Amino acid sequence: MITAIPVIDALTEALSAANLPIGDLAEPGRSFYQMGDDDGGTIGFGGLEGEGAHRLMRSLVLLPHRRGSGYGQALVAMLEDRARMEGVAHLHLLTTTAAAFFAAQGYQTADRASAPASIAASQEFTSLCPASASYMTRAIA
Repeated sequence: MITAIPVIDALTEALSAANLPIGDLAEPGRSFYQMGDDDGGTIGFGGLEGEGAHRLMRSLVLLPHRRGSGYGQALVAMLEDRARMEGVAHLHLLTTTAAAFFAAQGYQTADRASAPASIAASQEFTSLCPASASYMTRAIA
């Protein structure tokens, strides 16, 4: 189950614990989702940023005790489904630690210079993620 609820406080805590960027979470143009189990327990979070056919998938984090059980794949699939419902054709992301995970989900490493202008102008690209982060993309439509 994935829900679009105000998750900023819990998301901020989970991202901080995982040493992931939190500097722009409250800015406009971002939607964050909480993934939970049938008992109401939180599994993780993820978000989409931007408008139009190209969006940034960002802030994916699973709670530590939920990792290694396939929930990451489920969270990515749910965010991709949500993006498709919004008319998104391509998802983009930056990662410093999970390139192999995203490659297994069908994302391909690309040159940062090839990112669409709307993606390249995001705070993730310009200031929050280091230049050494892997830029990955996937057509989902």
